[in-house]
Amino acid sequence: MTKTIKLISPVDGSVYAERTPLTGTEARAAVARARAAQGAWAALPLAERIARVRAGIAALNAMKDEVVQELAGQMGRPTRYGGEFGGVNERTAYMSDIAAEALAPMVAEDSDRFRREIRREPVGVVFVIAPWNYPFLTAVNTIVPALIAGNAVVLKHASQTLVAGERLAQAMAQGGVPADVFQNVVLDHQTTEDLIAERSFGFVNFTGSVRGGQAIERAAAGTFTATGLELGGKDPGYVRADADLDAAVDGLMDGAMFNSGQCCCGIERIYVHESLYDAFVEKAVAWVMGQRLGNPYDPETTMGPMANTRFAEVVRGQIADAVAQGARALIDPAAFPADDGGAYLAPQILVDVNHDMRVMREESFGPVVGIMPVKDDDEAVALMNDCDYGLTVSVWTADADAAAELGARLETGTVFLNRCDYLDPALCWTGCKDTGRGAALSSLGYMAVTRPKSYHLKKVTK
Repeated sequence: MTKTIKLISPVDGSVYAERTPLTGTEARAAVARARAAQGAWAALPLAERIARVRAGIAALNAMKDEVVQELAGQMGRPTRYGGEFGGVNERTAYMSDIAAEALAPMVAEDSDRFRREIRREPVGVVFVIAPWNYPFLTAVNTIVPALIAGNAVVLKHASQTLVAGERLAQAMAQGGVPADVFQNVVLDHQTTEDLIAERSFGFVNFTGSVRGGQAIERAAAGTFTATGLELGGKDPGYVRADADLDAAVDGLMDGAMFNSGQCCCGIERIYVHESLYDAFVEKAVAWVMGQRLGNPYDPETTMGPMANTRFAEVVRGQIADAVAQGARALIDPAAFPADDGGAYLAPQILVDVNHDMRVMREESFGPVVGIMPVKDDDEAVALMNDCDYGLTVSVWTADADAAAELGARLETGTVFLNRCDYLDPALCWTGCKDTGRGAALSSLGYMAVTRPKSYHLKKVTK
């Protein structure tokens, strides 16, 4: 008997959804259908593909009321935030608008003797393995450009957000994307790895843990399949002596606590110039005390449960270890009575921390942040780079030139000035070190889902 995949709601521990994964035979048949349908999809005019993709996203928007409720039930995000539609729409619009230019041939010569150019060809079938923390935003980063470029897409969503994948498939079908061109599938880990190892796909995009990314790389070894891997981070914020203190507190604490800290580019450690340190910490504590932890369906709730009890247990363990090593926890969990020792976890600020502590080195992916004083830029840069990850860095200062100079010294994919935790679709989303590799969004996002093909055409002359 095939084992089902159960989605356990963090709201109350109930089974929110249960699905049966495809067998290996069924999964291979799905990929075969995608491959067979891809050619006709690619043959459509670019404008037609764009129109259908945009219609699909419009159909998703029409489901907003249901989707917002489903997000709360699946992974705990409070309904007050209205889902992920702002970012989904912004990214879809931008990637649609730049498609013609990004996919245009690079012409080296067009004379009476030769036409020489490089065209962008779709890679065929793109496999998207999407995470639960932002189940629509992260998925469209690859789905939208892949479909627009003429690929078929097979989506495997996280078990924590199974329904999100189904909504995306429903919406794309309503928009006119053929059912075989965009498929949502439920797969177990072994079948997923088997398909990749069999060279079923032209490109595999995975967003998730380092361990998961390593498994994808192992499965793809020897197949020459291109992969895009975004594997999380331990993103720092740095508050210089000339920073706008109130703005820095608001920005960095929101970056640390929004979505219960479950953001790939969430702020997980903060370094503050010693002249502002005490004031920053005091204001940060006040900011956190203004949050309300509770049932995500309650419109007054600003922080819902973490997506799964086991994720909360990791954060509790990091906090406990840090306190045992001398850190001070500034938030009394009793101030957040909804903390039940399970998925509902009170936010926490830690001081007297150092880089010997797990909470300052390991990804937390929860509502906890450590804050350290620094004496100057050099110390801040050394500490920010003392990390296995490299996704984003957030610098707060009135001196934009100084921030740019710091950015050149930082091992990261994105440098933010006076903001954080935002994906600009015009800029490449990428990382270094254990954050992985690849490029999403911007014109470079189209490079990942296409391949160059050269045409050297000598014309017949009389």
